[in-house]
Amino acid sequence: MLIENIKKYCKDPKNASTVNVALFIILILGFHYLYLGWQALEYWPIKKAIDDLSLWAVNLVFNQSCWVLEHIFRIDITTINDMRLIATPNSDGGWARVIIAPECASLKQWCHWLFLMLLFPGPWKHKAWFIPAGLVIIEWTNVVRICGVLMMQIPWPNSFHLAHDYIFKVFFYFIIFLMWVLWVEKFKNPKQKEANAQTNEQNN
Repeated sequence: MLIENIKKYCKDPKNASTVNVALFIILILGFHYLYLGWQALEYWPIKKAIDDLSLWAVNLVFNQSCWVLEHIFRIDITTINDMRLIATPNSDGGWARVIIAPECASLKQWCHWLFLMLLFPGPWKHKAWFIPAGLVIIEWTNVVRICGVLMMQIPWPNSFHLAHDYIFKVFFYFIIFLMWVLWVEKFKNPKQKEANAQTNEQNN
């Protein structure tokens, strides 16, 4: 009986927004814990492939961040390539710096996006280009995050944890949320909006 009621609720066009948000939360949280479990298993059975991909992703965001800082923001940076460290003088005469570790690359967010979009309903003809576009946006969002964490430390030398753990982490997932909203509003089953409109007309 409960399952039937849930199915009936989900099929009602009036509940479409609630159902979409609930599914989004379930997929995001579900993948988060699946990923943590996979990490605990050291990415079995493709650890070597994940390690290689992670190294490539770290180098990618490191090189992109350095380019943006030097050519867009015109910041004089010092780097230690082996450590993937980026540094620049701060207002106290010390150093603002970030070290791009494997956890700082976009790998987890790429996987998050793939998991979400492959399982979330919608036309595959649009998923074929929307998913790769999302991966690119996520990568450049990460570049903005790395640059932002470094640049906040220039006027505020003690702001690393605030920038890294709160401001730009929230910003990162907010961008993913906005891309999902765009998917739901523009591409996911346009007939659903027509059904909602017809229901509203009948109720009025």
